[in-house]
Amino acid sequence: QVQLVESGGGLAQAGASLRLSCVVSGGTSYRLHVAWFRQAPGKEREFVAARPWTGGNTYYGGSVKGRFTISTDTAKNTVYLQMNSLKPDDTAVYYCAARFGKDSRLSIATTRTWDFDSWGQGTQVTVAS
Repeated sequence: QVQLVESGGGLAQAGASLRLSCVVSGGTSYRLHVAWFRQAPGKEREFVAARPWTGGNTYYGGSVKGRFTISTDTAKNTVYLQMNSLKPDDTAVYYCAARFGKDSRLSIATTRTWDFDSWGQGTQVTVAS
């Protein structure tokens, strides 16, 4: 497992942009897979985006595809989530997640919440209409 600390959440107007950051500590490798999930009040935790730490196949949830971008800066041990064209429905607590796979390859079939064993504390994003 690794330790994850998110930041960058806050209040934004609809149509605006925000960038979330997640600092990873405790060891990284080419086998590390990282992801973002979100959870709105009264709803289940939802997959947002995932990618291998060193690059490769990247996946997005249907509701954010084309608006959000996940990226990593291995020199800074940081995962980013760039969120553009924000909507009120994007309001949620956003969580960074990680796990070590067998290798660097990430399958969409393994992007469920229970596939990840390291979680951050979450950062609140609120989008006003």
